[in-house]
Formats: sequence, structure tokens, C-alpha cells
Amino acid sequence: MVHLKELNKYNVWDIMELSTEEEQERFIASNVWSLVHAYVGNKTSGAVYPFGIYDDDTPVGFLMLAYDYGEVCDDKNAPEISKGNYFLWRLMIDKEYQGKGYGREAVRLGLDFIRTFPHGKADYCWICYDRENTVARKLYLSFGFEEIGEDAEGDIDAVMKL
Repeated sequence: MVHLKELNKYNVWDIMELSTEEEQERFIASNVWSLVHAYVGNKTSGAVYPFGIYDDDTPVGFLMLAYDYGEVCDDKNAPEISKGNYFLWRLMIDKEYQGKGYGREAVRLGLDFIRTFPHGKADYCWICYDRENTVARKLYLSFGFEEIGEDAEGDIDAVMKL
């Protein structure tokens, strides 16, 4: 059964060892770098939620959510939609487990978690992804995300009403 597991001192090592195909590395930061963002974000604003994606006891991916991204990262270029809303910040499925529905299930579970409003009520969840990442685009649009423009780096921003 696919589920999300909060990261802790015991399972974080498993998540750091997961990897994508080499040609996918340009689409997402490493899990180690993402965990640095989570640590710093939680030390400053307490609004980052890193999870391991598991199939029973097997780690298959990583999901990271945040609330009020612009504040968490002190990002002056964050889109307006980031203020007071949730962000599906990272999603990665290990190269050995791609194409098996884990990404779809992780997004569903992540949205279920967001809808508990763990850091406060919000109207939207937003995401950004590389315009060339057609797999991510198809996945997110299938959940009802709507593209709203580009960020400063040329990535696509998309939102969904919660």
C-alpha cells in the first residue's frame, strides 16, 4: 500500500539514496538539497513538510510540501499565489519505480494532506515545473491544476483551488 511517511533520523537516509534517471536531473533538485531547504525553512518559519513515499516498507520516492513559499524561502521572486497558500514543492520517484503509478498516488496523498490545512487555511495549492517536463505537466493537469504563467527562471506556474 502506498503511503507518505514523515522523515526522521531513521528513514531520511533511504530517501537521500533515491535517484532519477540522469536525463531527469535537470528537472528537480536532489533529495539532499531539498532536505536542506526543508531544514532551513522549518528553522525559520516552520512550514515545510518532507515525506518519504513508500510502498509498504519500500521507499519509492520523495514528496515535499510547503506553506507560504515566498516567506519560507525569503524568495522575493515568488509568485503572488505563493502567499498564504500551499506549494507542492518537490516530487520525485526513484528511477526503479517510475511508470508504476507512484507519482499519481503521491500527488493524491499530498493533496489529501494539504486539505487538512496543517499550517492554516488556504484557498490554493500551486506548483511549478520545467516547461520541458511533459510527464510532470500531464500529471499535474490531470489533477486539475491550471497553468497561470512563468516564473523568473521560465518554469511554468500552475494552481488548483482547494
